[in-house]
Amino acid sequence: MKIEEILKSTVPMDNSKKIIMNIMYTQNIIAENFNEILKPFDISSEQFNVLRILRGQKGNPTNMFVIQERMLAKTSNTTRLVDKLLLKELVTREVCPDNRRKIEVTITKKGLAILAELEPKVKMHEDSYSQKLTEEERIQLNELLEKFRN
Repeated sequence: MKIEEILKSTVPMDNSKKIIMNIMYTQNIIAENFNEILKPFDISSEQFNVLRILRGQKGNPTNMFVIQERMLAKTSNTTRLVDKLLLKELVTREVCPDNRRKIEVTITKKGLAILAELEPKVKMHEDSYSQKLTEEERIQLNELLEKFRN
């Protein structure tokens, strides 16, 4: 369905506006469906992102700056996210012995277990969208989005 039909627009839109509206609308649909996957695990997409960043550290602690730097949503309040994950026992947080102003965060076994359980569900979610495109179209879409963003 075209974006004008979805928005029930009676006024013609120029292509620049359509691009933005399509991206925003598509992002909302993807996010809503993704949040439904996360809901039974009582974590948000931002918390999921933090857990994946920490898993990527392969058991090594990392600081808040590194987590913030790697977040998809750069405006996320990393301290608040880590605090919530700490309450759920999905991460640990300790003061760095070398620099007492630095906080180090590590994913717990419980956090890793949640990611392991979520991984196939997330893969199905991602594939459900990309399977509608050919491999060539997927490559082209990625290139166009990167070009548009940069």
